[in-house]
Amino acid sequence: MSSLNRRSLLKASVSTLAVLLPFGAVVGQTSSLSDLGTKVIPLPTVTVYTAREVLTLDPAKPVVDAVAVVDGRILLTGTLQDVVDTLKGQRHTIDTRFADKVIVPGFIAQHDHPLLAALTMSSEILSIEDWVLPFGTVPAVRDKQDFVERLTKAVQARTDPAEPIMSWGYHPAFYGPLTREDLDAISATQPILVWARSCHEMILNSVALEIGGVTQELVEGLSPTEKMQSSFAEGRFWEQGLFAVLPNIAPLAASPERLQAGLELTRDYMHAKGVTFGNEPGGILSKPVQDGINAVFSSPDMPFRWSFMPDAKSLVKAYPDDAQVIAETENLSGWYGGMTSLAPKQAKLFADGAIYSLLMKVRDAYLDGHEGEWMMDKSDFDRAFRIYWDAGYQIHVHVNGDAGLDRVLDTLEMNLRRNPRYDHRTVLVHFAVSAEDQVKRIVDLGAIVSANPYYVTALADQYSKVGLGPERADSMVRIGDVSRAGISWSLHSDMPMAPGDPLFLMWSAVNRVTSSGRVAGPEQRVRAEDALRGVTIEAAYSLKLEDEIGSIEPGKRANFTVLDRNPLKVDPMEIRDVKVWGTVMEGRIQPVEATERKASLMEPTPVESSRAFAEASFQHALKVLHYHL
Repeated sequence: MSSLNRRSLLKASVSTLAVLLPFGAVVGQTSSLSDLGTKVIPLPTVTVYTAREVLTLDPAKPVVDAVAVVDGRILLTGTLQDVVDTLKGQRHTIDTRFADKVIVPGFIAQHDHPLLAALTMSSEILSIEDWVLPFGTVPAVRDKQDFVERLTKAVQARTDPAEPIMSWGYHPAFYGPLTREDLDAISATQPILVWARSCHEMILNSVALEIGGVTQELVEGLSPTEKMQSSFAEGRFWEQGLFAVLPNIAPLAASPERLQAGLELTRDYMHAKGVTFGNEPGGILSKPVQDGINAVFSSPDMPFRWSFMPDAKSLVKAYPDDAQVIAETENLSGWYGGMTSLAPKQAKLFADGAIYSLLMKVRDAYLDGHEGEWMMDKSDFDRAFRIYWDAGYQIHVHVNGDAGLDRVLDTLEMNLRRNPRYDHRTVLVHFAVSAEDQVKRIVDLGAIVSANPYYVTALADQYSKVGLGPERADSMVRIGDVSRAGISWSLHSDMPMAPGDPLFLMWSAVNRVTSSGRVAGPEQRVRAEDALRGVTIEAAYSLKLEDEIGSIEPGKRANFTVLDRNPLKVDPMEIRDVKVWGTVMEGRIQPVEATERKASLMEPTPVESSRAFAEASFQHALKVLHYHL
């Protein structure tokens, strides 16, 4: 992003004349104010957008009805009359297409996984929840019979009998076990792969096993643990068993063409949800796979920008020399271009296990007495934190349990004392289970929170009965306490762990309504305005981009999400029903338009080709899942 930040722009805006003349012409193209005098270009036309309401999140002008844009930057905000009076005789146009709409700052997908989303979204989606996609809604599967009937129809609709069919979303806990025999009954000739909702398990029919070369002899030759987590008779492979057969089956489910189809669908899905900027934490460390993602996400016609945050856990493990860790991290910047970039001076680490698998580290025992897991040994975590801390990086830490949070806060405090840093903004990511006393520590240590409110919606009912018990389950994601303490917090979906829909995240945080319809932890609910900040300016703050995006203020990028209603004025239970008209991204108007794209695989490439690419793609996807499930 340009180094011409908001503060520089405001200095250049001391007088109206200074705002309107050469500054406005070059603000989106210069890298410093010293460049202004060297550029002689025609003064561009200013576009003034009017709306029913513009929610700026600018304390000085929180609600206006007009915003002036030039060269992809915000020039002025205010009443239409004030903006026009300020522009005076300067060349401008008034665009009234949003006159009956509400404009809010562009939504930010602070923490999502496009490759994993691409692989799941490009499958035949048959899941435990509705998925509202650009072509329409894919309804939730009712039961196993419904799943079998819908998968059978998908197979029958294929014209190529050799085309592998991959379905995503089946959950044995909801529908019962699924085996090779069930899939063979659907088709004995068409390869079928069912990727479970957890993404940690896959079931194949006989022809898929045969094409992939997965035999009883191959399974017998696996390591003891891999063999224990495989069932050739049932066609089921999970955890290490799935990793073991991945080289054989990945080409059936992934290729550059399929990845492209999935990325295009993911792109359209996120655009339809109003996203104008996104970030992948724990970015991809396979250059061919990143190149495949760039083929879509770096394109100049992308409706949003996307940054990738280095996977510090893997980098520290790969390089024993501390200096080399940072050098290799910085070398990743050359992997991106166009609409993609490396998140500057930011890195991702991992503390404890995941919430979905109840492997987070908690202070008090789980109801059944089991223990969670650490994602990094303490010595490795301490070394990684120290390396990136001393290099001046902002550190984002995946942490889910209160015992896990203790370790992160202890490490942060140790490094603050050893090498004090101001405004480090260490981010506590996910923030599932925490304790009241930890909130004050977060304040004292200057950390911030990126929370996933979907945990409450999806899991509070179940975890009240198993794992955590009612008190801990209902207090999950305690952003009410965090908000009252004055801690900066943002919201994320972890797509596809939850639907990548900022309005749905707002709804979840404001209402805390579970799948059964009850309110879990009402004292942890937050105001709608704060939830809107959580997907805009606070999300920008968590990525150190608050001078560029996140609110509608002069000097920032002209990133807007256009809605049919004001989400702060509707009934809180209707927030998720507010419709997205489209976005404005750096001044480019992008309506959401219906497409004919469907959630299914493109024509596959031959199994023999792109084998390494397919394996690398799934290796990254499963690594991400290992951290989250």
